[in-house]
Amino acid sequence: MSKIRKVEIIDFVFDVPNLQRTGYGLHVGFKRGATLQVVKNAIAIETNDGLRGEYVTNWCASPATRGEMEMLAPFLLGRDALQREALFDDLKREIRQWSGMGHGPLDICLWDLAGKKCGVSVSELIGGYRQRLPVYASTYLGDAEGGLDCKEAYAAFAEQCSALGFRAYKIHGWNDGDARREAENVLHVAKVVGDHMVLMLDPANQLRTFSDALYVGRACDEASYFWYEDPFRDNGKSAFVHRKLREMLTTPLLLTEYVRGIEPKADFIVAGGTDFLRVDPEYDHGITGALRVARLGEAFGLDVEIHACGPAHRHLMSAMRNSNYYELALVGPECPNVIAPVFTCGYSDQLDCVGQDGCVPVPTGPGLGVSYDWDFIRKNAVANRMFA
Repeated sequence: MSKIRKVEIIDFVFDVPNLQRTGYGLHVGFKRGATLQVVKNAIAIETNDGLRGEYVTNWCASPATRGEMEMLAPFLLGRDALQREALFDDLKREIRQWSGMGHGPLDICLWDLAGKKCGVSVSELIGGYRQRLPVYASTYLGDAEGGLDCKEAYAAFAEQCSALGFRAYKIHGWNDGDARREAENVLHVAKVVGDHMVLMLDPANQLRTFSDALYVGRACDEASYFWYEDPFRDNGKSAFVHRKLREMLTTPLLLTEYVRGIEPKADFIVAGGTDFLRVDPEYDHGITGALRVARLGEAFGLDVEIHACGPAHRHLMSAMRNSNYYELALVGPECPNVIAPVFTCGYSDQLDCVGQDGCVPVPTGPGLGVSYDWDFIRKNAVANRMFA
């Protein structure tokens, strides 16, 4: 038995150029000359027989998620690290009163550990067969000044992405929920690049009303967008209202980024609230939970699109027939993706990671197939919690 003897969670910081906080909450946007300090979490799980699973979060780095990880970590001690199904079931019940997002990074660590024990990649463990994944450039929210501050800037950035090799492009619009401006952007970008790029729109729940969502959705219909995602301020949770929206539009809807786990996503499907499912191994109880959602979508004949990026996301998609694109999120002109600069193996989720075939590779080494700079992580640590 590979008994878990220690769980370590480290918060660390790094600086990102030309970005600032924008609007409300945790959204960021372009500002030339600004510096944004970002916090991420590094997690390590060690066993009594010398195994070690590691993961650095890409999206789950909020204080709430960190608190959930601290809540769950003690329940891992003394358990068999390879019994991921039993651990998944117990942790899922333990986190039932909360969002559940603290579960995902711990589960991903356990998969990394299992792959290292077996000397194979996570992709191989889960039956992965796709070695290169079609990728889309997923923009930051629009900016007030500079960067993505007008429809012409969005179109110009789409052309830049196309030149790099991207064959698909997703717009996150502005932070003010202006339906007319959003619709104009949808139509303009399609006019410029729609003949050679697949286009998607994600208002990120910024449109204020159902009528706004309908107005922008009809622009997506006119411009033949591939999907229309999380349009307005229900926060992507109402199956009823999205079924109503589906009945009035032809563009497929992509929902359930904000609906956690397999059971509520199944309810959303049965209620007719979406055309595509969303899943994220960080958000949806890890790789163990995300695989369940992938098969759920397959059982209903639906495509399941993976939210955001990272090595766990690539391994997951490698084993999914019913997924179209890997999301390189978030990117924009003159600013990087807010991914921790801790990879020592050449792995990248920056704009230049795309190949001329419009794809990114799946890591092939043991576990997640990546290595982290733990000296950098510890040097820049702002909090460290050890469970042993």
